[in-house]
Amino acid sequence: MAWGACIAALLLLLLLAAAGASAGAHCMEEEEEGSRSRSRSRRALLQGRQRYQHLRSRAVGGATVLELKRHHSFGSAPTNGLPLSSDAARVASLQRRIDSYRLIRSSSAAAASKAQVPVTSGATLRTLNYVATVGLGGGEATVIVDTASELTWVQCAPCEACHDQQGPLFDPTSSPSYAAVPCNSSSCDALRVAAGMSAGGAGAACGQDACSYTLSYRDGSYSRGVLAHDRLSLAGEVVDGFVFGCGTSNQGAPFGGTSGLMGLGRSPLSLVSQTVGQFGGVFSYCLPLKDSGSSGSLVLGDDSSVYRNSTPIVYASMVSDPLQGPFYFLNLTGITVGGQEVDSSGFSAGNGNKAIVDSGTVITSLVPSIYSAVRAEFLSQLAEYPQAPGFSILDTCFNMTGFREVQVPSLKLVFDGGVEVEVDSSGVLYFVTSDSSQVCLAMAPLKSEYETSIIGNYQQKNLRVIFDTSASQVGFAQETCGYI
Repeated sequence: MAWGACIAALLLLLLLAAAGASAGAHCMEEEEEGSRSRSRSRRALLQGRQRYQHLRSRAVGGATVLELKRHHSFGSAPTNGLPLSSDAARVASLQRRIDSYRLIRSSSAAAASKAQVPVTSGATLRTLNYVATVGLGGGEATVIVDTASELTWVQCAPCEACHDQQGPLFDPTSSPSYAAVPCNSSSCDALRVAAGMSAGGAGAACGQDACSYTLSYRDGSYSRGVLAHDRLSLAGEVVDGFVFGCGTSNQGAPFGGTSGLMGLGRSPLSLVSQTVGQFGGVFSYCLPLKDSGSSGSLVLGDDSSVYRNSTPIVYASMVSDPLQGPFYFLNLTGITVGGQEVDSSGFSAGNGNKAIVDSGTVITSLVPSIYSAVRAEFLSQLAEYPQAPGFSILDTCFNMTGFREVQVPSLKLVFDGGVEVEVDSSGVLYFVTSDSSQVCLAMAPLKSEYETSIIGNYQQKNLRVIFDTSASQVGFAQETCGYI
């Protein structure tokens, strides 16, 4: 994107939306006290989460320069870094599940319908993930959008032990179309098959003629209840007999105040597989900036006319892997930092170049050889800025206090076929403190070269990401995800 010198304040809002497509480097500037109260009053923010605001920008050579605004409304970050600690536990859980799953394919069919559901930041619900509200039975449920989950579940009344949900629990007795799934059903069988391959991550059993389920996560989070089916409504599109988990015992900090999870993985009981006859096994999302107060969209079906992408869609082939399970794998073949290609043996050795695209993980995690090379390049290009202590899972941090303009290298991910995906400028850095004294590279290392890299939602903002299970490909295009 080519911009002139920093322009008048009347163009500020326009450039807020446009800055996400920038290349080169990103720059930021501190403003005066007068703008603090307006920013503080616009939105309720999650304590300790990063706040990043796009302001004025200009082009300098091959770089984009943004201004850094003092983040007075952020509040200081909690010293224990709980949200990112939970993210680390999820990454560890995904590694375990990858090692135990086998690919379960669902049949494809021509899509006859489409649905477009708003997606928003879960900050007001105490989660760093993204959420969508759907109709279930006679009520509504606000669930985390999760591409690595094989089952949709919500909290149900009466609840034995539920996490603190904002809003009413789903009440099966209030829905005339609700029914428990019996033990001898194909849905219960499918969950048993998944349980046999998930090393304890999922489970199914029979109790009082109903199929019960258990989903457990590495950080100690879990959901337990019965499989059921009911009418699901997705922005006016109805899915009759939708199978989901009716959870009566659910605990875990990552769930925040949500109703539960929307399972969008590649498994027989996911939303994608259950609606293959309606939507053809194709869905996409556009994740907005987490502090923007606007919504993105989750689109089910392959109607690209509803997209608002500003660049052509480029597709990368999914990795054909017998251990794929519900995950969406791509081959990560390269990374560029500030236009400089990163040199790492991890891009061609073993599992080092295989990566999951996951909406339910926040921070991108890379195998050590690739992460070390990326980290070294950032340290080289940011050598003029003092280093700061690490924060939670983030170990590459800088003290940017006192700098009116800070140039931050751009970041591109390269997949099979030379498919380049530029990370939005808001997905490069994580602001830990409001005074910019601790600003970290928003990526983290895995523990082993044998683990699988994960592309988290923090690096997927302002992108249209398309999952086409019938063609076995994932598409990317730049898109400003502020729909409302």
